[in-house]
Formats: sequence, C-alpha cells, structure tokens
Amino acid sequence: MKPEDLSERLLVFAARIGKVVDALPDTRLGRHISGQLVRCGTSPGPNYEEGCAAESRKDFVHKLSICLKELRECRFWLRLIVESELLPQQKMRGLLDECTQLCKIVARSIVTAKARNTTGRKKRT
Repeated sequence: MKPEDLSERLLVFAARIGKVVDALPDTRLGRHISGQLVRCGTSPGPNYEEGCAAESRKDFVHKLSICLKELRECRFWLRLIVESELLPQQKMRGLLDECTQLCKIVARSIVTAKARNTTGRKKRT
C-alpha cells in the first residue's frame, strides 16, 4: 500500500468517526465516549503524516506507534458503543472492521520498519 493510500484511508476513517460522534446520544455515557472517540479517532491520520515526514527510522516507528495506540483505543470505544447499545451493531460493523484493518496495516508497517537496518535492507536473523 502506498503512503498516500493509507493517508487517505485514515482521513476517511476520521470523517466517519466524526459522524459516529455526532450520532451518539446526549447522555452521560454518550458524551464521555464522544469526547474520547473524537480525540483518538481523529489523531491517527496526523500522526501517520508526521511519521511520513520523520527525521529518522526511530522517529518514524515512534509516530506510527502512536498512530497504532490511538487506533486500538478507538477500537475499544467503538466496541463499547455496540456493547452499550448506543448505536446499532450493523451500523458500527463496517467502521469496526476498518479500524481493525488499519491496526493491522500500521502494526505491520512498524514491524517492517524495525526489521530494516540503516541501509534499508532487512536485518538478518
């Protein structure tokens, strides 16, 4: 996957998260989840963009690690929305699936970056 493709997916994901946040009920739990979800759901894209402009491989891995942490947190809040029956499961399924896919893609990118030495070649194990 090209960096611009992942960047676009993260942008669309953030927009979808915004729609979920706006659809949550104005209850104590709904407001709490909204606040958490809007932060963790919109931050992976900018962190990925920062990673693409990293000053070193270590910096790249660090930025992508933040991206992955935020995606994992987001997945938790999405699951809580379903479990709490704040929004219908069938409406959340696609977004949960996309979040899981993004987690796997970013995690694999981190593993790949860590496995490469400074010359760009894979380390021998």
